[in-house]
Formats: sequence, structure tokens, C-alpha cells
Amino acid sequence: MKISNHFDSGRIEVVSAEAIDDIQVKIVKDSHSDFIQWFHFRIQGIKDQDCTVRFLNAGETSYTDGWKEYNVCASTDRQEWFRVPSRYDGQELVAQFNVDTDDVYLAYFAPYSWERHLNLLAFAQQSHLCELSYLGDTLDGRDMNMLTIADEDATGDKKNVWVIARQHPGETMAEWFIEGMLEALLDMDNPTARKLLQSAVVHVVPNMNPDGSVRGNLRTNASGANLNREWTEPSMEASPEVYLVREQMHAKGLDLFLDVHGDEAIPYNFVAGCEGNPNYNDRLKTLEDTFKAAYAAASPDFQDVHGYPKDEPGKGDLRIATNYVGQSFDTLAYTIEMPFKDNHDLPDSDYGWSPDRCKKFGEDVLIAVLNTVEHMNAE
Repeated sequence: MKISNHFDSGRIEVVSAEAIDDIQVKIVKDSHSDFIQWFHFRIQGIKDQDCTVRFLNAGETSYTDGWKEYNVCASTDRQEWFRVPSRYDGQELVAQFNVDTDDVYLAYFAPYSWERHLNLLAFAQQSHLCELSYLGDTLDGRDMNMLTIADEDATGDKKNVWVIARQHPGETMAEWFIEGMLEALLDMDNPTARKLLQSAVVHVVPNMNPDGSVRGNLRTNASGANLNREWTEPSMEASPEVYLVREQMHAKGLDLFLDVHGDEAIPYNFVAGCEGNPNYNDRLKTLEDTFKAAYAAASPDFQDVHGYPKDEPGKGDLRIATNYVGQSFDTLAYTIEMPFKDNHDLPDSDYGWSPDRCKKFGEDVLIAVLNTVEHMNAE
């Protein structure tokens, strides 16, 4: 038996790999940070055997509530990711399975590789609607890219819609979401996309944290910075990703903003807004309500009952992207959260919340964006 993690987003510490029914591992901290939750590794030599993997320090991770009712993601072909039965006793997370292949990959959520990210950029550029921009380099020297989707034949003033994903790199469901959204947005047989691009230009940053993604971090970049706490004072030394994207927002303008994430503990899809911002008012609340009503009508996977507690008036944290953007541009800004576990409203025992469901959820968001932009234009 052999356990390895020397590949894109691989991360684990092997404690013992002597017995197939008692494989012992530990989850490893992010680079230069105390955040600890993400794992991704390969086990070889286990065909048709009953395997037990014990994550010895699950009770010492950053989000221990994330292990309750959670099942580990697994794949034997690196394409289809299914769930294996897992249990958490307050200290250890234990996964048990038997596969008919010589190796298996285990991960906190279905990975979205850097190679797939580059393929997504290449796919988008095949459309005459899409323009790729190079914004600068990350600390590890990777490209920061942005996609701009616009219908140049559409006339009149257009709103600037911004969608970013994977500020927290281990929240890979966010880029699966972007993939589904882009496939729909660039499909000229999609009436929602055609209608939206008549009145909006859509700017997309599919991966805000390339270095953290490849390093196998949950929440931080190469310097250990949590990018979603860097928006008031980003720097090229600590958080170039935010610095570069924020610069483009102020240069091009912004009328609607979505920041796509995943939540470890809450088994639902929901949004978090700007009710705690100093500028929050009835107009912004109406835009939020318009967006939520349209999203709920478009997708049964969306709900507005379960989520984060509302910020008190004036207590919003402007270091967070959604709060910073909502305050700076005086417009609708939302964080979209998806589960690492499953959507309890529509559970799937085999796959849980999966890449395919993320993609469909990303496609459906275009209806909510269109309805909100139309409301803005009618104001």
C-alpha cells in the first residue's frame, strides 16, 4: 500500500499505512497559516479490500462542525467523485470503503485542478463574446486572469456585473459553479444569456487564489493571507490577487457583484449580503429581495431560511469582499455559499453536493442576475 499527495492540491500527513483496515493520517495546515481543513491524497494497492481511513486530528481542525453529517469525497477515475460512508466522533473522522480498482483518491471536496482552470479559460476564449485579460502575477508566479463577456452588437448603456470565485482555494465548488455559469453564458442558444448580454457586461475571475489552489490550502494564498479579509488594504506583497482585481473593478465600474464560496458546516445553499454596511438602505434591500426571489424561482437548490446571522447595522466587516464592494459602489453585492456536505433540502446519498450540481446552480444564477439588472434599469 502506498499513500501520496505530490500532485496539484495534494495535502495530507501519513501517520501509519501498515494496515489496510487502519490507515492513519493527519490533516495539514495551510501555507504560513493556522487554517487546517483541506485534504487530497491517493491510496494505491487497495483493490477489493475493506479500507478504513482515520483522520486522527479532525477534532483539531478549523471548522469541526464541518465533519458532522459529512461524507468523504472519493474517485477512482479522477472524473466522477462519489461519497464514502464516514463518521465523526468529536476527535476522529473515519471513512470506510471498498473499491474495485488498484487506487483511489480522497478529497475534502471534488478538486478543481489548475489544469482544468486553464482549460476553462481556453474554452471561454473560443467564443467571440469573450476577452481574456492578464492582470498580473501571484506570489508564486502564476497568472491572474479575468474574462470579460460582452455582446458588442448590443447597443445602449450596460451594467457591469462582476463574479469572482475561490478567494478561499479549498472551496472548489466555487469554480465548478463558474464553469457551469460560463457554459450557459457563452451559449448563444441560451435565451437568458442572450437577454442578459443585451444590458450587461460580465467580468469573471474564475480563480482568485491560484497559489493556494495548487498548494492545497483551504483558505489562504502563498503568503498565508486570507484574501477575503484583504479588501480594504490589499498589497502586492501580501495579497496581489485582491490588489489586481480591485484595481480593475474601480477602472471598469461595477453595478452588481457576486463572490462565490463554500461553507463547511451549513448544509444548504444561501447568500450573505451587506445589511451591516453604513450605506445599506431600502433600495439595496429591494435589489437583494429581487435577486433572491428570482434565484429561488430558478433553482430549488437555493433557499433563504438557513444561513449566517445578519450583521447589525453599521457592523459590517469592510475587509470582506462583499461588504467592501457593496459600500464602495453602493450596489448589490452578495456572497454565494454552497455546502461541502449536501443540500439537506434535496439530498443525494451517493454524491452529496457535487460538481454537476454546482454547475447547474451556476447556470441558474444567470436568471437571478438578469432579473436584478432589469430591475436596476427600471429604477
